Amino acid sequence: MSEQPRRPRPSGKPYRRPKKDPVRVLAFEALRAVDERDAYANLVLPPLLRKAREKDDFDARDAALATELVYGTLRRQGTYDAVIATCVDRPLGEVDPPVLDVLSLGAHQLLGTRIPTHAAVSATVELARVVLGDGRAKFVNAVLRKVAQHDLDGWLERVAPPYDEDPEDHLAVVHSHPRWVVSALWDSLGGGRAGIEELLRADNERPEVTLVARPGRATAEELLGEDAAVPGQWSPYAVRLTEGGEPGAIEAVRDGRAGVQDEGSQLVAIALANAPLDGPDRRWLDGCAGPGGKAALLGALAAERGATLLASEKQPHRAGLVAKALEGNPGPYQVITADGTRPAWRPGSFDRVLVDVPCTGLGALRRRPEARWRRRPDDLEGFAPLQRGLLRTALESVRVGGVVGYATCSPHLAETRAVVADVLKQVPDTDLLDARPLLPGVPDLGDGPDVQLWPHLHGTDAMYLALIRRTG
Repeated sequence: MSEQPRRPRPSGKPYRRPKKDPVRVLAFEALRAVDERDAYANLVLPPLLRKAREKDDFDARDAALATELVYGTLRRQGTYDAVIATCVDRPLGEVDPPVLDVLSLGAHQLLGTRIPTHAAVSATVELARVVLGDGRAKFVNAVLRKVAQHDLDGWLERVAPPYDEDPEDHLAVVHSHPRWVVSALWDSLGGGRAGIEELLRADNERPEVTLVARPGRATAEELLGEDAAVPGQWSPYAVRLTEGGEPGAIEAVRDGRAGVQDEGSQLVAIALANAPLDGPDRRWLDGCAGPGGKAALLGALAAERGATLLASEKQPHRAGLVAKALEGNPGPYQVITADGTRPAWRPGSFDRVLVDVPCTGLGALRRRPEARWRRRPDDLEGFAPLQRGLLRTALESVRVGGVVGYATCSPHLAETRAVVADVLKQVPDTDLLDARPLLPGVPDLGDGPDVQLWPHLHGTDAMYLALIRRTG
């Protein structure tokens, strides 16, 4: 039977089926999951990539491009929204979210990558035909052709208010952070324009994968045998993978002898472990242990001294992650599911206590860029009672002469110094220790006694640490 000719369209041209691009379809699916389910890209993307790699036509370069499209779009979402808003004929809130995701992917290819203009537009329109249909693909095509009329710098001149007129709004648009986040980071950082711009730029850079060699189980030297691996900057247990890669492919990581852990997180655990004590050093507590990175490092450090670690986590599924991270720990440990504000242990039971409290996560925007758009100033009020309650319980749980480490992955003053100051007013017989000497070699630690790490200064997440000794 001879092949039938394709039916002509009203325009006289035969209909052409859209060509499915697996890389861009995957990126679109990841963005939809982030938008629809409040998922995090760092949790959604890996399983999508694993599934795609099972197909012969999806290689490492495809995975790298898909990753860049997802994370790049999320990091610059605020900037791209400002650009797209000038190119559509309706308020941005009236654009269907799936259409806006496709437009954002296209804007990132046009303004944030080296993909040629024609290829960026045509590939995104083809994606729109696949996931949205031909009608809305025409709308995408019209909008992206307007976006393509200027490069990123040209657009920023048009959509960002002048710095002299509104510094915070200028920085918010140029560096793609909500205005309230810019204001909060600037308050915590202090200083002038240069420092805050360096910080915001660092938030938009892709972080390197950092591994931790868990003492007694693996060494940094072993991990340095991996491709493109270099020593960490500050932690003796840290190794950085400068070209990314799949940590799960590394034998020590698969076996649990090493793990993925930001160097700032490692420094918090090391500082608490090395803080001077008055008296014995036998029982340690991680009072907010999920998902287990700090607990695994603390457990290994405790084992070197013959100490026991109790890891407590309120959420059962996170407690399961802690137990998995601690599997094979060389020393004694226990994992329990318990509320850190209603302790399942007696007061004064521990020599060292860590509480890495739930927070807004504003210190990890490099790794979770979508969090900047998801969080609201009101979230601070929701976390405040829990953070104070956990610190109070930690101080009750440590013996006289013992040390508590209060940590948070947020530099917001309301989650750091304000919490410590408020609780210490209520809990007598406590002293703030100078944490800076416990991070040897780390520069730019400020006036102390607490420590705030920064992405642009230290190459870490913006971890905060205060060390408090119970004196009576």
